[in-house]
Amino acid sequence: MTQTRCVRLNGQDDLSIAATDLPAPDRGQVRVAVLAGGICGSDLHYWQEGGIGTIRVREPIILGHEAAGRIRAVGSDVTHLRVGQLVAMNPSHPCGTCDFCKAGLPHHCMAMRFKGSAMYLPHEQGMFRDGITIGAAQCHPLPDTVTPGAAACAEPLAVCLHAANRAEAIAGPLAGKTVLVTGAGPIGALCVAVARLRGAATIIVTDIQDATLAVARRMGADHAVNPVADPDGLAEWQQDKGRVDLVFECSAAASAIRDAVACLRPLGALVQVGVAGPTPLPLNLMVGKEILFAGSHRFDTEFADAVGLIGTGAIDPRPIITATFPMSDAETAFRTAADRARSVKVQLSFAEEETKS
Repeated sequence: MTQTRCVRLNGQDDLSIAATDLPAPDRGQVRVAVLAGGICGSDLHYWQEGGIGTIRVREPIILGHEAAGRIRAVGSDVTHLRVGQLVAMNPSHPCGTCDFCKAGLPHHCMAMRFKGSAMYLPHEQGMFRDGITIGAAQCHPLPDTVTPGAAACAEPLAVCLHAANRAEAIAGPLAGKTVLVTGAGPIGALCVAVARLRGAATIIVTDIQDATLAVARRMGADHAVNPVADPDGLAEWQQDKGRVDLVFECSAAASAIRDAVACLRPLGALVQVGVAGPTPLPLNLMVGKEILFAGSHRFDTEFADAVGLIGTGAIDPRPIITATFPMSDAETAFRTAADRARSVKVQLSFAEEETKS
């Protein structure tokens, strides 16, 4: 069987470039030459801490769930994809038969197989490799005018589109609203772009790193506030019981959540997108203001929506890509991605073609 190179995590702080099998595509599958892959916060947690909360890395795992590449072979029954197409790969593979899948909530699937996840044993091997054989239904084509780096941003953009849909479900259309985004990492910056696309009147973003705030401005933020450098930077939006209609909370930092709730008007909405460990909430203030709260977890049909927006140029994610490294320099890439003072989205480049972010 053919083999391909991959980025394998053997344990905490132990990355290596290894070889893994690359089978020929079966029915319903395609083989993709991976060209670009984004390093996510979960990849960093696996590498730095050996897991995320109670989810621990218990065997070697190929990391990566944000990736794009070109189709190199198709299974005998695949007719909607062709060799040579650029595709973004959806890392989600729900079972389709559990109660949540039947209820139209496949992102809550009880047996979800998600690329690069250590949730189950055996672990679901990820997409940081030169080549991968994957379900054709997980591959979404894009025009050749799109770079592989931009295509690989479909997954984080899908997360933000789902968050926006959750927001509109509890608080109505974003159009005309004053929106606060706390945390200007990749998810925060893309939430800014989605809010701008959907017609938000004013977008404020906060972060403790000026470099990431600058990227968020490029993605459409009207105001950027560093609460460390400017402790009173949110004061005007905290007047009169709060002047913000909606918050996308992308940091999971207690101080950011506290500031966000102070900015929200009564009956305003907070959508929690960022995750971390146990985080205290200002419940008294949330109750007193009757704040609407919604969690936002991954995505469903929003992946296809994200691909469409990138494909048409309605959202250009390239400003969030602050560095790209070849797979052979994976450890340098991970260390760069972990340095939030200079990085938003760090990507790896792979196999056959020199990629441009």
